[in-house]
Amino acid sequence: MNAAESLANWLRLTLIPGIGGETQRKLLSAFGLPEAVFLASRSALRNVVGDKTASLVLDTDNQLMIEEALRWSEKPGQHLLCLADAEYPQSLLQIPDPPTLLYVRGRLDLLNTPALAIVGSRNPTPQGISNAERFAAALADAQLTITSGLALGIDAAAHRGALRVSGNTVAFIGTGIDRLYPSANRGLAHEIEDYGTIISEFRLSTPAIAANFPRRNRLISGFSRGVLVVEATTESGSLITARLAAEQGREVFAIPGSIHSPQARGCHQLIKQGAKLVETVQDVLDELHWFSISPRQKVSPASGDQTNDLLLSMGFDPCALDELVERSGLTADVVSVMLLHLEMNGQVGSLPGGRYQRISHN
Repeated sequence: MNAAESLANWLRLTLIPGIGGETQRKLLSAFGLPEAVFLASRSALRNVVGDKTASLVLDTDNQLMIEEALRWSEKPGQHLLCLADAEYPQSLLQIPDPPTLLYVRGRLDLLNTPALAIVGSRNPTPQGISNAERFAAALADAQLTITSGLALGIDAAAHRGALRVSGNTVAFIGTGIDRLYPSANRGLAHEIEDYGTIISEFRLSTPAIAANFPRRNRLISGFSRGVLVVEATTESGSLITARLAAEQGREVFAIPGSIHSPQARGCHQLIKQGAKLVETVQDVLDELHWFSISPRQKVSPASGDQTNDLLLSMGFDPCALDELVERSGLTADVVSVMLLHLEMNGQVGSLPGGRYQRISHN
């Protein structure tokens, strides 16, 4: 059997209506590869999954959907990955319910890289957006792949932060991969497709259905070494992702906020329940025992001089980015990158209102 025929059988199994991942895994466990499932007798199938499901397996005609998915996968940058593929994310094989088949757009090389998820409110504060972007950029610069869900707010900010530095970001979506949602993030999705990866477990043309997003969340957490919640109300779906992460044995991190802010209460609730309180990027890296340094973080003597000059320009009082640009004579982009490194090194802290303050080590 050639590769196309084998893939068609994986599709045939996953496109049977009324059969979910648990039943698919039960059939694969009993019979082996999908082709063996479809060669099994009705009585053999009935002994494993019952008469009704056995009839669905043998009598469902989903050939048109199979052909559509195969055509989709033939286009550049579009892939179908089954549980048996070497490129399938090994981290997802560790969770109780890995998807039988993944639809992937973009880079396959990111699927087995160390990752951290950053999630949070769809209606964040300006400070929350800033925190998400800065933490994502700094963590991506430390060679972690940033994972999120392509939602409005914190998710989008996390993806943007990673794209700004390395492009190493993975978006798990709750629709068919040919239906980007929300439409407001369509441009961001195309950028992720160009530089990172978009993944869905749902068949093509699946619309935005509320029940699918918690299922998507288990992949965000399962794919990652940990989940950082930036801002969340007590009703936020981000708390579902955090709970799933804990159940999957992943680390859970949360950034605290004002006691008066509804957007901070979900994070405070997580911290009370044992999540790691995060104030700096280094807090995350230390907890993950992640000490990889990217080439961009190896400061040359010239850039070291610039860093010292920036710290002198900053002084020890809080100041905004535009003030630092004016005082140092450097561009905003250069100052932003330097601030990321200084924050990772524990020399500078970020404050509400987009301000920064030098941290004394005396």
